[in-house]
Amino acid sequence: MTLEVPVQSWEYPLLALAREPLESAAHLPQFQADGRLLQAAYSHCEALTHFHSKTFYVASGLLPPAKRSAARALYAFCRITDNLVDEAAGDRLAALASWSQTVKMHQPPAAEPVALAWADAQAHFHIPPGYAEQLINGVARDITQTRYQTFADLAEYAYGVASTVGLMTMHIVGYTSYDAVGYAVKLGVALQMTNILRDVGEDWRAGRVYLPQEELAAFGLSDADIARGEVDDRWRAFMRFQIERNRQLYDEARPGISLLKTDGRFAIAAAADLYQAILEDIERHDYDVFNRRASISALGKLRRLPGIWWRARRGPTAA
Repeated sequence: MTLEVPVQSWEYPLLALAREPLESAAHLPQFQADGRLLQAAYSHCEALTHFHSKTFYVASGLLPPAKRSAARALYAFCRITDNLVDEAAGDRLAALASWSQTVKMHQPPAAEPVALAWADAQAHFHIPPGYAEQLINGVARDITQTRYQTFADLAEYAYGVASTVGLMTMHIVGYTSYDAVGYAVKLGVALQMTNILRDVGEDWRAGRVYLPQEELAAFGLSDADIARGEVDDRWRAFMRFQIERNRQLYDEARPGISLLKTDGRFAIAAAADLYQAILEDIERHDYDVFNRRASISALGKLRRLPGIWWRARRGPTAA
């Protein structure tokens, strides 16, 4: 199936980045490891996923066993990478460089269970190593950059930390057309923008503002307003604008789910729709993202799954 991917000007550089690693996937070496050691490594990744992200744990649980394990190894790889920036003491760039070398090993040491499981998943599903490298480089930007001037600048950051994850997931799930690449890039930006809108207060306390400075100024807002954490009419208008664009990104990305292998569509649709539901929670609480972290309860997630399954089953024309 071929679909027409709607592309905006800020997406073209991201699509060029997405194409770069694809040629390396065919040259991945064979990976071998002790079966019990590998099983323990995957179990470790599963535990990390369950502890840190209930939404991803639920969504990945909808995949067949081998793909489920690989998706959770991917999540664990991303989690370790994030933690090296957000929690590690000392030289964080050096720590990231060391981690990058570890995950590039064809046979990671037994003492690195996440790298071990990820190496197996990467080899088994022919995931281009360049995407993992792009992700590490994207996460490294959090060490040196705390502001983004335009949405295009922010989208480039979102590609590095989120679209790369979608592109790696796309290889795990399997896809039927190269057009899936563009949709994965767009969905990654949508998911990361939801993170950004949810975590405004938390990011401010960490010294970061991911909201485009140009757009804040257009609504008469600045870093000083974020510091005050006041929800006024300017903030409400700004957040309505951001959420409307975020929803449009989800809408434009959703048809790409039909380009994935059938047994993975429900899981990806669930990940997208459960994350998008966070926007509703932000709205229900009058756009207060300074004093609370928007979320969807476990029961709320379960209630949504039948509708998500039905829409994923019907394909891209489902409303």
